[in-house]
Amino acid sequence: MKKVMLVAVMALGTMTAFAQEEVTEEATANLEEVAAEAVEAQDGFNEVALEELPEAITQALEAAHPGASVAKAYMNEQSQYKLEVTKEDGEQVELYADAEGNWLEM
Repeated sequence: MKKVMLVAVMALGTMTAFAQEEVTEEATANLEEVAAEAVEAQDGFNEVALEELPEAITQALEAAHPGASVAKAYMNEQSQYKLEVTKEDGEQVELYADAEGNWLEM
């Protein structure tokens, strides 16, 4: 009987440890997501779908950085866009443009 109780206690302890680990990973992921949203709101840019990018911006990107692709796009209240871009050589850069495709220094 002592062996059965000992095995049960050890099994319960192991299950509790795994459950805590899962909760910790989940909480960490949620915290990272909230932090990312706070940074977006703080700089005034909110994420937009890539399909919503004006054609002028995609044309300007192709002209200035052939082969580059936009990973994420953000827009602020002044219709200025922040683009997370991966260049053809793999370099990742942040670019800013207005709705007409003019590059901005920010």
